Amino acid sequence: MYFSLNIKKNTMKKLLLICFALLASTVVFSQTARVQVIHNSADALAAEVDVYIDADLTLDDFAFRTATPFVDLPAGTEIELSVAPSNSTGVGDAVLTVPVTLTENETYIVVADGIVSPTGYNPSPPITLQVYPMGRETATDGANTDVLVHHGSTDAPTVDVFETGAGAGLIVDNISYSEYQGYLELPTADYVLEVRDETGTTGVAAYEAPLSTLGLDGAAITVLASGFLDPSQNSDGPAFGLWAALASGGALVELPGAPLGINDIEDVAISIYPNPVSDQLTISGLESNEYTLEVIDMQGRVMSTEISENTINTANLTSGIYFLNIRKGGKIAESIRFIKK
Repeated sequence: MYFSLNIKKNTMKKLLLICFALLASTVVFSQTARVQVIHNSADALAAEVDVYIDADLTLDDFAFRTATPFVDLPAGTEIELSVAPSNSTGVGDAVLTVPVTLTENETYIVVADGIVSPTGYNPSPPITLQVYPMGRETATDGANTDVLVHHGSTDAPTVDVFETGAGAGLIVDNISYSEYQGYLELPTADYVLEVRDETGTTGVAAYEAPLSTLGLDGAAITVLASGFLDPSQNSDGPAFGLWAALASGGALVELPGAPLGINDIEDVAISIYPNPVSDQLTISGLESNEYTLEVIDMQGRVMSTEISENTINTANLTSGIYFLNIRKGGKIAESIRFIKK
């Protein structure tokens, strides 16, 4: 597997403590359900939150764009899930409390969306917990990746999602904020997802979904629309993107951007080699000086590399997946994925 969740040691320790705490708090119950909680509230005041089950602090300083692993919670009896500021001293500080009764042996995905701040966000739907039953920890077929789609971007409109890389076409139809689209059972391959308005004619953004390259055979994941389409109207908060929560929990994995719409490079056959690469990547077919090149990693960060004409020094890159973006007029005209050995 070529990617890393980049979880710091103290964060991993915290997740392990969370798991033990959750398990310890439920051993007295004979009925349990499996639950994963995902923090997707992009409000600055909710950058870290505390989560309580009834009066017990269960998740301390739970960070935006992270997820718990699946854990056992009591079923068959009502419990209260509460979200409070990260400096809370008890459940009485909660800004949201949701009573739920879980079904025995059911599996749930719970996503926290919405806004806590009284001002600075447009629109500003209040923070909520969106509960999805019939969740999955693994794919129903080992050759597939099962993908649950959730719209959690407060200022994004109702959208369609088209798969344009393999030609699958419309895969998500008219999904609105706070909604889930049931699991897509996709053969594990590399895809390109294009987000369009609800008419399906105007593109909003496009993303790579390299399920095969990421080694997600047999996995079940949740892909969330996260952040703001217009950060300037939302306290300059995190920008819109698609992020994936893995069943193992931890930091969400960002899906890298891809060219939107028709390729701007016409009648030019561009290729790169070798791929995978060790020390030097060569570009073939790009002769015009109208284009600029950049190498980005899986988190969308521009990497510092030596680029001269048709070669790129990749010796300073760590092993993993990268994208060579070819830009024209400030826009990405083509994005080519490569692997650094």
